[in-house]
Amino acid sequence: MERNVIITADGSSTIYLPEWDEPYHSKHGAIQEAYHVFIKHGLNYLCEQNYDDISILEIGFGTGLNAFITCIESEKLHVSIDYYGVEAYPVSEEDLLKMNYVTQLKAESKASFFDTMHQVPWEESCKITPHFLLTKENKFFSEINDQNKFNIIYFDAFGARVQPELWTETIFQKMYDALKPNGVLVTYSAKGSVRRAMQAVGFNVEKLPGPPGKREMLRACKKI
Repeated sequence: MERNVIITADGSSTIYLPEWDEPYHSKHGAIQEAYHVFIKHGLNYLCEQNYDDISILEIGFGTGLNAFITCIESEKLHVSIDYYGVEAYPVSEEDLLKMNYVTQLKAESKASFFDTMHQVPWEESCKITPHFLLTKENKFFSEINDQNKFNIIYFDAFGARVQPELWTETIFQKMYDALKPNGVLVTYSAKGSVRRAMQAVGFNVEKLPGPPGKREMLRACKKI
């Protein structure tokens, strides 16, 4: 499938799939979306509850943007992160070299974090910083069978319009099972069908203000 690198509205890059008319991140701002959805309403939300050690599962590792920002934030927050990124189709090295996240984030001193994330082998736990442990898993989301393992799930799959099979009760049951009690799943999507699928497997779901270009997003909690 053809992949084109484009610049989103906040100046940060992403990959666009013409065949699906679908970008990896929001065209309204890749970095803005990552901070709003996954950091503000996921990572920061748990840190406000005095978590010192947080395990995260990312559904759709993609370009590594969410992992890179989370790694940077872990140092600021003084929280230890055990991060698992699942990706069925890893991004090519050629496309990764075109991502401008380091300069857009003014994170030149952290450039080695981004490079190392993409250089370390798949299927192995690798320490990126003293606060950030990364495991990349090359597999389909349907193959996830973890139980009570994660505090947060960053659900950043392609949209339901192009991959509806990733937004079903079957997948969200796997997500529910993978979360620890009181864990949260955050996603940019606010579709009614997605919310109902989450609720059907036991999640308590709340609508939150969305990132630029989106009116709402969802946060789902595993309340036990």
